[in-house]
Amino acid sequence: MKKTGLAKSDAKKLMGKMAVPGAAEFGKAAAAPVDRREQRRRDQALGLVPFATKLNSDLVARINALAAEQGSDVSVVVAALLEKGLAS
Repeated sequence: MKKTGLAKSDAKKLMGKMAVPGAAEFGKAAAAPVDRREQRRRDQALGLVPFATKLNSDLVARINALAAEQGSDVSVVVAALLEKGLAS
């Protein structure tokens, strides 16, 4: 191998080590990532059901702004808005 090929191989190895999950949180207490199946089981245990719908982009922007203002998750804000709307 040429010198440039060796350098490229070493760089790929280094980049691969940096891309490992949890490498960014070195020295921090990183929570173990939850896989999709486990997350789905947790959601089902809480009684949560996925609900997909198409909304106007302006409405989505308003919901995202409201969630950011309240400092909560978008799904929590949408659930609260639906409860409020259905109650009236």
